[in-house]
Amino acid sequence: MLRRNEQAKQRWGGAHAAVDTWLHERQAMLIEYFKLAGLPPYERDAHALPAAQDVSNFCGLLMDYVSAGHFEIYDQIISNSRSAPESTRELAEELFPLISDTTDIALDFNDKYSEVTPESELKGFDRDLSNLGEAIELRMEFEDRLLNTLEQHQLL
Repeated sequence: MLRRNEQAKQRWGGAHAAVDTWLHERQAMLIEYFKLAGLPPYERDAHALPAAQDVSNFCGLLMDYVSAGHFEIYDQIISNSRSAPESTRELAEELFPLISDTTDIALDFNDKYSEVTPESELKGFDRDLSNLGEAIELRMEFEDRLLNTLEQHQLL
């Protein structure tokens, strides 16, 4: 996921200020995800859960990323796709519901874990974090397909 985001930054960075900010938010969220999950290059004791503050901070980054996509980037894509070929509009219409599904997973995760306390048990956290990771990976794939299509039609 981090590699995918780095490739996206290299490919579409500088094309639009909102895209740059969004890709930066995506990277910050991914780094914290990797830390919480204990994925390389970050390590976590497999028998210990992350600190409540780390989970809350991650949820904030997750919501920033999801919100920027929905309220800035996707609006820009919709606006730009009006002058795009039919295939681009069809792709957007195909992918937006799929992206929305990943948003629901992110919102559910946030609702469950954003206000955890040090006393919270975080029951099911690793499973929920894994499910969220799968959703994030799918979301990034969908988003990158949209950006690629806009780039091909010089709409980005």
